[in-house]
Formats: sequence, C-alpha cells, structure tokens
Amino acid sequence: MKNILITGGAGFIGSHLVRLMVNKYPQYNIINLDKLTYAGNLANLKDVQYSPNYRFVKGDICDFIFIQKLFAEYNIDGVIHLAAESHVDRSIKDPFSFAQTNVMGTLSLLQTARLFWEGSFEGKLFYHVSTDEVYGSLKDDGTFFLETTKYDPHSPYSASKASSDHFVRAFYDTYGFPVKISNCSNNYGSYQFPEKLIPLFINNIRNNKPLPVYGKGENVRDWLYVEDHASAIDLIFHKGRKGETYNIGGFNEWKNIDLIKLMIKVVDKFLGRPEGSSESLITYVTDRAGHDLRYAIDSTKLHNELGWSPSLQFEEGIERTVRWYLENQEWLDNVTSGDYQRYYDEMYK
Repeated sequence: MKNILITGGAGFIGSHLVRLMVNKYPQYNIINLDKLTYAGNLANLKDVQYSPNYRFVKGDICDFIFIQKLFAEYNIDGVIHLAAESHVDRSIKDPFSFAQTNVMGTLSLLQTARLFWEGSFEGKLFYHVSTDEVYGSLKDDGTFFLETTKYDPHSPYSASKASSDHFVRAFYDTYGFPVKISNCSNNYGSYQFPEKLIPLFINNIRNNKPLPVYGKGENVRDWLYVEDHASAIDLIFHKGRKGETYNIGGFNEWKNIDLIKLMIKVVDKFLGRPEGSSESLITYVTDRAGHDLRYAIDSTKLHNELGWSPSLQFEEGIERTVRWYLENQEWLDNVTSGDYQRYYDEMYK
C-alpha cells in the first residue's frame, strides 16, 4: 500500500488527478492536501469524497511543522506537488504571496520529504508539476519549448515557478533526492476556476457580458485538455525516469482571438443563438504588462519515451468543456458568488 500525497488536489488540475488516482489505484491511499483558498473547491471531488482510499486534509504547504506532522501521520511514500498560486494578473498585483506559496511552500515540502525519507530513498518520489511559462516567450517562427530550453520568466508568477523548479533540481543534484518534473501548457476543461479565460468567457457569453481581450488578441497559447494532463502525470509518476523533466503539451496552438471566436460559435450553438451573434461582446482592453507573445510545447520526449499523446482534438474538447459549464450552472454560480468558500470556511474553522 503506497501513501501518495497530492498537494492542491481541490483545485482544477489537482482534482482531476485525484479522481484518476483514487479510481485507478485502489491499492494506494491518496491524501489530498489543500489550503482551500479561492481556487480550491471540494465540490470538485464529490464523486470520490467517500472512497475508502481517499483522505482530505486542509492545510498550508508553507507550514513546515504541520507538513512534518502530516508526513509522519500518513507515512508518505510519494508526493505529487501541484499546489500553487497560478494567475498571472494576481501575481502582478501581489508578487509576495506567489513567492511565499510557490517557492517557500515547495521548499517546505522538499525539506520535509528529504528528512522523512533520509537513509532510504528506495520507492520514494517527489513529482513537481510546473508550467511552460518558466521558459519565457517564443517568436512566431515555428520554434517550440524543449526540456532544454533556457529559463526566461517574464512575470512574478513564472519567476516563482522557475525558482521552485530550480530548488527541486538542486535537491536531486545535492542530496540524490528522487524527483521528476513536468512543465505543461495551458489547461482547459471542467472545474476550472472562472477567472481563467475559457470558463470566464463561456460564462460571460451565457450572460451577455463583455469579453475582454488583451491587446489585439494575437497572443498564442498551446491548449491541453486537463484529463490528458492528468493521464500524462500518472504515466510520468509511474514510468518516467528520475531526475528528468518532461514537457506536456497539446500540439494545439491558438491565437486568443481565434479561440474566443471558436468559443462564441460553440456557445451560441448550444444556447440556440444565431452563430457568431455574441461576437459583439468582444471588447479590446489594454494589454497585460509583460504579456508573452507565444507559448508552444514540444512533447516529443514524453511521446517517444512513454507513448503519451493527447486523446482528442481541440474542437471536441471545447465542445465537451462548453457543454459541462452550461450543464453545471449551479457549480459555476456557487464559485462566482463565493458561496463555496464561505461554506468551507465554516466547515474547517
């Protein structure tokens, strides 16, 4: 019986990974550690909350004493670390909280795991989930981020994630500590906090609210379906090589404005509106400070070594995603109103 700690498991990507691991590996105990900040929502995991191999723990990864007690109580064998502050606009307004959570929180977990596993790293693993934003920005020239691409972060968020990546690698080099790292492209799918582009715009189209587009909407992102990301993490965790980094991307680049027009087309269709009628909601706004032009991940290493590929085409994934948000309006309304957070604040006083 392995005891696997997943940090940030009540968040968007984390909840999909927790669900996969709980259902796929009944022989594992999955411990979901989440601080339940604004982006953490246990409603994301209602379908597995009573599973015998699942436990939820509310706590802060920056609390070093608490993390040590947690490792001792659950005899942790492996960590999949997703807990992070992740919104670029928030990092521009409050870089300190990003440094605290993403850097010091990661260091708290690393040091605890190293001390707890000291003397025998056999069968142990610390898997750190990172982002393609640490690589900086690409020109519109057909190049891609590789695992060997030089780090060049441009926002406080990406700088904090780059720092945490460096600490993970430093523990591998200094202590022989067993680690793996993955850097992923933009995720989309169900249960994403609606400050992010795709759920925000689906909700705004539904409610005939403005669709704010930075600059001219020419920034390019590589989009990855969240369930494909979870399956890649599962594969890397079990079969990837220790000390290695794996890029996870969808080979799926879209200019923001083209993505928005596709979403408008799909949402209008599902709502029975004339196709493209909601394009009138598009509102161009001042560009974000330090806005990277283009991200594009090369996942060839992951495909060649472990056989992973995205499972579906983007248009199909967008249709699934739009349908989910339109059919789960109660979840979306609870999140946008903040009711979910007040409920959990009361429960975990």
